[in-house]
Amino acid sequence: MQNLNKRDVVAMREARYRRRMDIRVTTQEQARDFVNDVGFCFLFPIQSVEMPSLWDAIAGRVVPTSSSHSGYEIDRTWGWKDESLDKKWWYYGKLIRGKATLISLDFLPNFYALSDNYGDYENDYLEDYRAGKLSSEAKAIYEALLRQGALHAVQLRREARLSADSAKSRYDRALTELQKGLKVLPIGIAQAGAWRYAFIYELLPRWLPEIPEKARTIGLGQARRAILDQYMRNVIASTPQKAARVFGWSLAEMRKVAQALADEGRLLLDVKVKGTQEMQMITGKVKRP
Repeated sequence: MQNLNKRDVVAMREARYRRRMDIRVTTQEQARDFVNDVGFCFLFPIQSVEMPSLWDAIAGRVVPTSSSHSGYEIDRTWGWKDESLDKKWWYYGKLIRGKATLISLDFLPNFYALSDNYGDYENDYLEDYRAGKLSSEAKAIYEALLRQGALHAVQLRREARLSADSAKSRYDRALTELQKGLKVLPIGIAQAGAWRYAFIYELLPRWLPEIPEKARTIGLGQARRAILDQYMRNVIASTPQKAARVFGWSLAEMRKVAQALADEGRLLLDVKVKGTQEMQMITGKVKRP
């Protein structure tokens, strides 16, 4: 791509992210279409991480998030997320960078293929624990769900023996650990606890059994290529270093995947984008606004 400049990249991102008032997301159906289109996104934008978010798509522009925000942006973003949990519209959980992430169910097997899960969810977690890949708190939470089925957060903390105030941070870290490992996900809201609001959690392979089945046929290289290809279609331009940090891949692995996509004509490497200092990777499916 010749004569590409930073303003071009920003304009193309605004269109992909629906960060324009004329194409913003205004209905739940459009929200589902948006997630299916981008493949995966954050619920809320994450500082210093380039990726679309449902919040931006609903706002139709850049609107800073805050705990005191009120308006249609927060009502729809948070409300539609809550309403979606038991409907299997998409995957929702703390996955990419340990932050709230939405992923199209059609695309989710690619992420699952990169996980340490092998299909036998009743026993695989023990291998992870023995190998030091799973904390004792995460093991306790997983086993509580395995024994009892879906539980809301108050029940789950009690069953996992993590209900003491002193255990809350360990519980939160373990729950994020399990979500990043695609072992557990929230599937609903219960009127429980002091705020009468608690996530209901379940084992991912029990809630979405088709995901592990589909992931079986996807190799690691294929999964990484699909993820990077979709990511680059969304962000338009990035450096290997920045893309590697998003997914927690090594730089060597990122360069290997990028080269494979370049060989297939789906990515352009070492492109100079006017207004930036570093050489960029550019999606091979770039379309000027």
